[in-house]
Amino acid sequence: MTKKAVPTLLFISALLHLYIGLRLQPDLAFSPLAQWSLTVWLVISTLLIPAPLLVRLSPMGRAGDAIGWIGYLAMGVFSSLFVLTILRDLTLATSGLINMLRPDTIAMLTLRENSAVGVIALTVFASLIGVFNARRLAKVVEVNVPIANLPQALQGFSIVQISDIHVGPTIKHGYIRAIVDAVNKLKPDVVAVTGDIVDGSVAHLRKHVAPLGELSARHGVYAVTGNHEYYSGADAWVAELRRLGLHVLMNQNQVLNHDGTNVLIGGVTDYAAHKFDPTHKSDPLAALVGVTQAIAIKVLLAHQPRTAPEAEAAGFDLQLSGHTHGGQFLPWKWFVPLQQPFTAGLHRLRKLWVYTSRGTGYWGPPIRFGAPSEITHLRLVAQ
Repeated sequence: MTKKAVPTLLFISALLHLYIGLRLQPDLAFSPLAQWSLTVWLVISTLLIPAPLLVRLSPMGRAGDAIGWIGYLAMGVFSSLFVLTILRDLTLATSGLINMLRPDTIAMLTLRENSAVGVIALTVFASLIGVFNARRLAKVVEVNVPIANLPQALQGFSIVQISDIHVGPTIKHGYIRAIVDAVNKLKPDVVAVTGDIVDGSVAHLRKHVAPLGELSARHGVYAVTGNHEYYSGADAWVAELRRLGLHVLMNQNQVLNHDGTNVLIGGVTDYAAHKFDPTHKSDPLAALVGVTQAIAIKVLLAHQPRTAPEAEAAGFDLQLSGHTHGGQFLPWKWFVPLQQPFTAGLHRLRKLWVYTSRGTGYWGPPIRFGAPSEITHLRLVAQ
């Protein structure tokens, strides 16, 4: 998106905010203060929605981060307010239909006033809880992955997955440091970082990503690109992550010998990487090239869950993905299935297990509601 898109975005923002105002303000007539407050907020919010885009196009240091924070927060509040206003309108329409069939069944004036207040109250509540959920350290989620004919040497083999951190205007060094400390306490055999690490350039975010270089695991730390790396300069970020000591797998693999048994960790570029660089086309089959030794289990790191059919066809046993954020906050979790086969958690696709992380950070609005962030501690167990 370019600076030329800002006026269009501002126009769309104005129309959507106008809809909210027209639907809610008349039913707040009993409180002029409430009407005035809503009007002021809608005007401010209209102007704030494009702010994160402007900051992204023209980074402005701390001032830019502050603008990004406020703009993204306004975006999250608006999202909840807009959706709840639509739900209110559907409720009012249904109630009106009931009154047509059975006159005076519902006191419409009371319903209109109470529901207008309810929409605002629920928006404030969801936003406050959402910010708290987003900004706290992600909880560790324990997951057992049952594997048929798992060798005894691999019983309990552990992988800690982090995903979708989105270092950028609102996620900085301290947030990453807390994640790294929590991961290292788990003492995993492997750490997997499944993409969307950053939202910005190496020049602006290098010091904030630096703690990832201190991730520790018995067999190393492996990473793959997500779509946001391609928005931020994928080649530069791959080089930087490798400089920090992460093994970035670009349709590649690494064979690990764990107590005499071989485990393959494969990694593919993002599902849509070829749109940015044709040489980066995601290819699970290529992630198996060069393997000559016997492999007990094959694990694929793939940012998007929709890589799963190709991963299963290639012969992988387990795919670790992210991208969806579990929807991040309502109602968006209900829309994820329109694009991805899995929203969150452990699922089976024929012979392939797929685990989709809800993400360890968040994108855009610093809000999580109904989709908590996670640091995933996966263990292989005999089926």
